[in-house]
Amino acid sequence: MRLQINNMNNHFENKVIWITGASSGIGEACAYELSKQHTKLILTALEADVLQQVKERCSQLGAQDVCVFSADLSQLNSLEALAEQAWKCFGTIDLLFNNAGISQRATTIDTDFEVIKKIININFFAPVILTKAILPKMIAKGGGQIAVTTSISGKFGFPLRSAYCASKHALYGFFETIAAEYFKDNISVTIVCPGRVQTNISFHALEKDGKPHGKSDPGQAKGITSGQAAKIIVRAFEKKKPEILVGKSELIMVYIKRFFPNICRKIVRRIEAM
Repeated sequence: MRLQINNMNNHFENKVIWITGASSGIGEACAYELSKQHTKLILTALEADVLQQVKERCSQLGAQDVCVFSADLSQLNSLEALAEQAWKCFGTIDLLFNNAGISQRATTIDTDFEVIKKIININFFAPVILTKAILPKMIAKGGGQIAVTTSISGKFGFPLRSAYCASKHALYGFFETIAAEYFKDNISVTIVCPGRVQTNISFHALEKDGKPHGKSDPGQAKGITSGQAAKIIVRAFEKKKPEILVGKSELIMVYIKRFFPNICRKIVRRIEAM
């Protein structure tokens, strides 16, 4: 049964939006929030069965149509074909939200190199490949929006997160460059920078040998909900903001790093990372 949602702001009505990492957390919550605006959605994640459940919920909330693709974004050779399939779903994409990602819980020396590669493949190279595949098509049709989820760990180093931090730092360089290069082609870029959000990212984070961490960080439960994050993020998309910080008091670290970098370094060294 389709729910009747009264949404006075239907900025994205009839628009096609592709969200990766859409089976949980921020991606899932953004799919629900955007469904209320009667969008057409393309949802990608690893878990096919969970994606189907998200699709059904999106339809109930008002999405006009939903296309789902189960995909392992660490398999880089398959991603150009995935992008082609996604584009063909509705013959266009108005907003690509590169949201999928995976975290880490191990020291630099202890972490296997294959684990580092996997984290960087999923967090950095996958968004690069998908964006490079979709960007020319967006330009050809007159413009579009591209978004990517980074992290406040993309602003400064953080214990037990070397590969994760590296991938998130790299996203800033890549997507800020796209924003500069293709502004004249009506391409807008939004960098989503979350702090603590109540998701499963720490539970699925990779330990030194690639095994899932299997537990949530104590501080994460104190973060904002994924639903609250989604409302902030979607508003940022509507306003085409170049960057949006999402979280609570932990976001102060971004400003400490900017204005008092030495203090930031001292704070980070004393953090008991989980």
